[in-house]
Amino acid sequence: MSIRDIIKKSVLEAENFSSAISMNTILNIVINMAMAVLIGYLIYRMYRKFYNGVIYSRTYGLTLMGMTILTCMVTLAISTNIVISLGMVGALSIVRYRTAIKEPVDLLYMFWAITTGITVGAGMYLLALTGFVVMAVFVAVTFGAKSSTSVYIMVVRYIGDETGDNIIRELSRIHHTIKSKIYKNGVQEMTLQITCNENKLVFVEQIRELKGVEQLSFVKYNGEYHG
Repeated sequence: MSIRDIIKKSVLEAENFSSAISMNTILNIVINMAMAVLIGYLIYRMYRKFYNGVIYSRTYGLTLMGMTILTCMVTLAISTNIVISLGMVGALSIVRYRTAIKEPVDLLYMFWAITTGITVGAGMYLLALTGFVVMAVFVAVTFGAKSSTSVYIMVVRYIGDETGDNIIRELSRIHHTIKSKIYKNGVQEMTLQITCNENKLVFVEQIRELKGVEQLSFVKYNGEYHG
């Protein structure tokens, strides 16, 4: 059978599909969409439970669920005949998405939702459920473990080299790394990366009360960092 015959047959099948839809087709669509809703919701719950970023976005979590459903719908559409599949490819190829991904792990959830929608739309329910279980265990083990220590960024503005020595002395028992030093009109600004337990932050007040310290900023850092 030539490509022309295949396309002609697909056109005829598309016309027959639109004119008469069987109960088996309706049942297949309902089951696939229901599975997409269920697994998409579970992916959303996993994202909500194990999110470790700075600002949680409920909108993005719900987008994952919607993406699973829509991908399933597209897969169902392109699996009927080659004409629709070519039209979908042409339409989606001109769409450009410019939404910035704030957390690298968000790409993992996005690809998880897309692949789940494809497998469910193709009727591979066992593969979709197995993939969900494997990914759920991976996410729980990787992002569920809480570390006993946290990373902080401290920026201190002070006057005089002696004050700087006193600051380093106060941090002698704390794991720290000097990231930068800025000198401007006699005022120095030092940026440090500090790793310690949350219940051992007494040194922050001790440094703030040192003579010569003008300003101190101390924030928790949850992103990726390189020592």
